[in-house]
Amino acid sequence: MSKNTLRIGTRKSKLALWQTNYVKERLESRGYSVELVLITTTGDKILDAPLAKIGGKGLFVKEIEEALLRGDIDLAVHSLKDVPMVLPEGLTLGAITEREEPFDVLISRDGRRLQELPEGAKVGTSSLRRQVQIKRKRPDLRVETLRGNVDTRLRKLEEGLYDAIVLAYAGVKRMGFEERVSQVLEDFIPAVGQGSLAIEIRQEDQRVYEAIASLDHRESRIRAECERAFLRELQGGCQVPIGAYAWIESEKLKLKAFISDLEGKRFLEGVEEGDLHQAEQIGKKLARRLLEGGGKEILEEIYHQS
Repeated sequence: MSKNTLRIGTRKSKLALWQTNYVKERLESRGYSVELVLITTTGDKILDAPLAKIGGKGLFVKEIEEALLRGDIDLAVHSLKDVPMVLPEGLTLGAITEREEPFDVLISRDGRRLQELPEGAKVGTSSLRRQVQIKRKRPDLRVETLRGNVDTRLRKLEEGLYDAIVLAYAGVKRMGFEERVSQVLEDFIPAVGQGSLAIEIRQEDQRVYEAIASLDHRESRIRAECERAFLRELQGGCQVPIGAYAWIESEKLKLKAFISDLEGKRFLEGVEEGDLHQAEQIGKKLARRLLEGGGKEILEEIYHQS
């Protein structure tokens, strides 16, 4: 194989292919020849169960990481929010791309906003994090599990199975459905890393590291490292409603995050800030504070139930 050829492993969904083609085009503009290798993951095969019940978002990357470790591909493109906090030995995140809109959006059938939905309206989402934040704003709504690709979810909304759905703004934008957005939920705390792409490579692969180096966006990486440190310290997975959002303001790194029980009744929220080079410490510090303030009990209860 030519030194200038790169094989990218990706899922087959339209959004995954959009994201991979975005990276492909950037690499091709630098003179690389790029091949896509389509991989079906466990998360793609099991579509009728909530992620919290089948093992979490890591199911969308496992088979791709195995292909990377075997040398079948040279790099993998993931939604950063799907990448587990601990990577397999020998792999690293070689680049984190510039973050797209990190927030969630509400898309309703008739353009209504969250507060305008009728009592008892059915809202679909795949995420416990979104579920508890919806329940806190509108405890009267029926929040039901909705999985599938962006276009699948929109089709189910159009078919009348739901009155509204909540999705990641970044995915909606990338798929060209921005005009369908009824409301940007800026007061919802997003998922860790939501909006960024992660390029995963073999740790020792200097050739690939150099090829993707220009795709690494410093501010987005700092923010992602802070959020991921928070989640790693909590040792939280998809079974627990957790959100974290880091941003940079006046040369300070700020982090807002929460941990909640499944009903959103015990909702622990906090803010921490520090210098830009302290991303990991800020994330850990806030996680420890929330754990000491009752988060440890919430985690233990949820894991005991599951």
